[in-house]
Amino acid sequence: MAGETEKLTLNLGPVDLGQIDLLVEEGFYSNRTDFIRTAIRNQLAVHAEAVKQTVARKTLVLGLQRFSRADLEERRKAGERLQVRVLGLVTIDDDVSPELALAVFDEIQVLGAFHASGPVKQALAGRIR
Repeated sequence: MAGETEKLTLNLGPVDLGQIDLLVEEGFYSNRTDFIRTAIRNQLAVHAEAVKQTVARKTLVLGLQRFSRADLEERRKAGERLQVRVLGLVTIDDDVSPELALAVFDEIQVLGAFHASGPVKQALAGRIR
C-alpha cells in the first residue's frame, strides 16, 4: 500500500511546457512525468530540513497510518478518542462502519492522502482537516 500513488493535475504555461518537452526530446528525461517527479523530489530535498522540523513541531506521523476495524473496536472499548495528524497516507479499512469511526475519531488532519469508504468519509467530514 505504501507504493500507491495519487494522481496530480497541474496547469503549465506553453513556454514552460515547451521547455520540458525540449528536455525530454534531448534525452534529459524519459517523459514529462519523469521531469515533474524529478523536479518535485529536488524541491523536497531542498526543503527536507524544514519538513523535518515542522513534522516534529506539529507532532505529525510521517508516512502511513492504517486503522483496521479490530484496532478501532479496541480503542472504542477502551474509551479512547483519537486525534490523528499524518503527513503521508491515512487508511481506514473498508470494513469500518461510519458509527465506529465516529465513536473513535475526534479529528483527522492529513497532509497527503486519506483513503476510506465513502460512508466513513461522509460521516467524518466535519472532523477532517
